[in-house]
Amino acid sequence: MANTPLAVLDLVPISTGSTAGQALRNSIDLAQHAERLGYARYWFAEHHLNPGVAGTSPAVVLALTAAATSTIRLGAGAVQLGHRTALSTVEEFGLLDALHPGRFDLGLGRSGGRNLPNSRPPVPVGAPPVVDGRTANGLRVPAPFSFEKLLGSPRFALHQRLLTLPGAESQAYDEQIADILALLAGSYATEDGIEAHVVPGEGAELQVWILGSSAGISAQVAGANGLRFAANYHVSPATVLEAAEGYRAEFVPSAELEQPYVSVSADVVVAEDEDIARELATGYGLWVHSIRSGAGAIRFPTPDEARSHAWSEQERDLVADRVETQFIGTPQQVADQLETLRDATGADELIITTITHDHADRVRSYELLAEEWKRR
Repeated sequence: MANTPLAVLDLVPISTGSTAGQALRNSIDLAQHAERLGYARYWFAEHHLNPGVAGTSPAVVLALTAAATSTIRLGAGAVQLGHRTALSTVEEFGLLDALHPGRFDLGLGRSGGRNLPNSRPPVPVGAPPVVDGRTANGLRVPAPFSFEKLLGSPRFALHQRLLTLPGAESQAYDEQIADILALLAGSYATEDGIEAHVVPGEGAELQVWILGSSAGISAQVAGANGLRFAANYHVSPATVLEAAEGYRAEFVPSAELEQPYVSVSADVVVAEDEDIARELATGYGLWVHSIRSGAGAIRFPTPDEARSHAWSEQERDLVADRVETQFIGTPQQVADQLETLRDATGADELIITTITHDHADRVRSYELLAEEWKRR
């Protein structure tokens, strides 16, 4: 078990009755705890126009966290390239690396970017079979969730409008990744031979990761470039197996990585007692519903606030795949579920994301899990 590292993914959640400033202080405090507990890395997600999430700029939060920690790897999970350029991304992380060399992961996501035609391959032959919603070793794989309604919502259109300049068109994802890698390596040049050298940025000691939820363009690009890949079980549990296998099928060894390296994420809540853990996780379904409905993440509710919501059948269906794949329980119960996830996906590393209303409960969840994981 010691050979399977655990990492942290933090959205910088804001709870009801709290503020963005307190959420940031809580996240920095949690990163310090994660460093002490032996977590391999600490990542910040990027989200916009969500009242309950303060993680709008990974690079800014990473700079603050790097100053408050000393050894744990820090990174973006992920920088969303749909509204950024390759140059701005390399410059931001080049600045971070210049002051804290060798500590950062540059995780790259595709949100809002253009896809390649016919880029999504079929499920690879080697993907583990799923029977009655479970793999052979017991991993829950629910029916796929369609993101089309969310992507077609007025709020998503507003995201696009506010995040991109008028008339701007996102660069094709594979081309943008190639440009980032070339700028980091110092090999970027135009067709007529004009070179670009980014200072700081060129030669930065970064680990480049690709994050993805399916066997589509993200997995393809990660594999073709010999990069590390993070598959999002906590975002799209139905497609995690095909994502991991699609990446492995495309993998080509690189100077940085000789073998495929897959990290898989999971939503987790741990407490000394299962009933306590389930109480702490009560607000999760309502919080996910606010995202899936297109309204934007609400401030994370207390259990009593969440219980006051009158659920319709349609609303329950909207969040069912996420709720039923959240790992909740004692340290032993959750560690067992994480082992199942690891074995089903062949994960080399697991990414843990935990949200509770009270910061102390979130810290305790990570502590209990780390202690149990080390015993295995």
